[in-house]
Amino acid sequence: MFSAFLCKMTSCILCNNPNHYCLILQLRNLVWATSKHDVYFMNNYSLMHWSSLLQRGKEVLNVAKPIVPSMKQHGSLSQSVSRVQISTMAVKDDLIVAGGFQGELICKKINEPEVAFCTKLTSADNDITNSVDIYNAPSGSLRVMTANNDCTVRLFDATNFALLNRFAFHWSVNNISTSPDGKLVAVLGDSPECLLADTGSGKVIHGLEGHLDYSFSSAWHPNGQILATGNQDTTCRLWDVRNLSQSLKVLKGNMGAIRALRFTSDGRFLAMAEPADFVHLFDTEAGYSQCQEIDLFGEIAGISFSPDTEALFVGVADRTYGSLLEFNRKRNHSYVDSIF
Repeated sequence: MFSAFLCKMTSCILCNNPNHYCLILQLRNLVWATSKHDVYFMNNYSLMHWSSLLQRGKEVLNVAKPIVPSMKQHGSLSQSVSRVQISTMAVKDDLIVAGGFQGELICKKINEPEVAFCTKLTSADNDITNSVDIYNAPSGSLRVMTANNDCTVRLFDATNFALLNRFAFHWSVNNISTSPDGKLVAVLGDSPECLLADTGSGKVIHGLEGHLDYSFSSAWHPNGQILATGNQDTTCRLWDVRNLSQSLKVLKGNMGAIRALRFTSDGRFLAMAEPADFVHLFDTEAGYSQCQEIDLFGEIAGISFSPDTEALFVGVADRTYGSLLEFNRKRNHSYVDSIF
């Protein structure tokens, strides 16, 4: 039986009480690992850092209180926000970016106490910030991209947080993810069709057809050639960007929409999460034919591999079993026996 990751810890990450509810009930990307020992996640109105090495959690940002941005400049969109209900987040290098249910955007340096930039991207109450992405443009500059229910994708400079561009689409955008080289962005939303667009201009390069319902997640293989898209039709489709006439493979979930997708940094595994109870791990070197199914209990708040590929973190949002699960990569070290 294929088994790549083994569970290590299932207790509440704040108080070690398995019956304490910690992770808020969201079905978006609210777990992000920057190392095997450093994980960022949402706990009610607190953005928390968990150290699996010290077995200790620390609040990085409280979003219940008024947040006043420290970086202010003429013409900036920056404005104070308060009592933000976080809907999605991303972490890269020393930058944390979070989106809110009222269209908020918050950008904070990990090691700085103040929030550098925050604003409301839209004025409508239901224009949720569905997805955020941090990436390096082909020039090397760090960029922040956001997707909202107002059918708009926005592009920001991550140095001064100036709005560089905005791209309008015909449907609410539920998810965005940029290719490893920073040239392409996958745009998914309230449409069966997924789009590939140029990150700089927003020009649609190709439409991906095959899904039957709305899409919610996507991820790029580190080689930049394979794109995975997750849909409400309970499938994940794999696309080869060198030939987009049809999907390369269709991976099936058990019963729910595919709400989160993550490749390991070495490209060896693809993690696929349903809204609740199931996370599927596919071996890419076996042509995605081998799968480890993690059967847990509760709403899944997010999944994240550590950059060294040694750990998978799964956030569980449940009033009884709320927790952060850590799965360690299983290694076969039989070669050690031959030394003696």
